[in-house]
Amino acid sequence: MHTQAIRVMIVDDQAVVRSGLSTFLTAFDDLNLVAEAGNGYEAVRLCDEKKPDVIIMDLKMPEMDGVEATRAIRLRHPEVQVIVLTSFPEEGLVQKALQAGAISYLLKNTAADELVAAVRAAYHGRPTLAPEATQALIHAVNHPRPVGHDLTSRELEVLELLARGLSNLEIADRLVVSRSTVKFHVSSILAKLDVSTRTEAVSVAMQHNLVQEKAAPVSYHHMRW
Repeated sequence: MHTQAIRVMIVDDQAVVRSGLSTFLTAFDDLNLVAEAGNGYEAVRLCDEKKPDVIIMDLKMPEMDGVEATRAIRLRHPEVQVIVLTSFPEEGLVQKALQAGAISYLLKNTAADELVAAVRAAYHGRPTLAPEATQALIHAVNHPRPVGHDLTSRELEVLELLARGLSNLEIADRLVVSRSTVKFHVSSILAKLDVSTRTEAVSVAMQHNLVQEKAAPVSYHHMRW
């Protein structure tokens, strides 16, 4: 048995949900609510500061969703366990969340005592899946989706520019975004395509017709912005 309380962070864009969760969590002596966040960006920042043991993570949030936040947090803090708590049991979301590093996937109709049990289990490295999530995973095994199906439209856009040989700075200029945003998109693309380099990502993309096979290099010489 652990002697210190489990440090918990709640991430949800709805204040009423955060309030409800925090109220019942404080009723348990072995749980210590250390932070609340309203979106993924805030969650990543607070995770660095507050160092929770377990995060209860919503999925559909503005600015940065729960899947991307989970991936970012697990890359930076692999010791932190993430429990997805959402209203959506869709197969694609379950797969994305677990691939991003979530240990558990629960629905918001989960009973309070079951959620607390899941927090304790996650702290000890044990997963908890809602029956709907388990069913979605079984269906996914029997009906696999094509490579790259989970890439967003912006990620496909970045991938196309990678295939043309553009650097992160050139992509940032082309899309009028920051270099850090491009870096984040590239990291997400590599994770979703299960590769470790940009070259591998482009190769996989071409094999699966995610980009044009003979993408012409982009010239910036005469471009106006």
